[in-house]
Amino acid sequence: KRFKEPKEERRPWRIWFYDPSKQAIGALFIHFANIFLSDLTEEDPCSLYLINFILDATLGMLLIWLGVKVVSWIVQHKKYTYLVFGEYG
Repeated sequence: KRFKEPKEERRPWRIWFYDPSKQAIGALFIHFANIFLSDLTEEDPCSLYLINFILDATLGMLLIWLGVKVVSWIVQHKKYTYLVFGEYG
């Protein structure tokens, strides 16, 4: 994916690594949370895991999107230049 960025705009490796590492940590966290939650029921754990995954992929993404919009508005309104999303330096 990094090599798809235009060469003159390509981020350094360390900064580029932030995005996939955040995604990997988030995916591992939700995976183990789903496994833990699916073991708490007498029902089929696979179906509960699927329900948790679908809720995370739909409702969770909506909440994240709303959170980013709210935080972006606050950052812009208060002029916190160091907290702008996507600006690493």
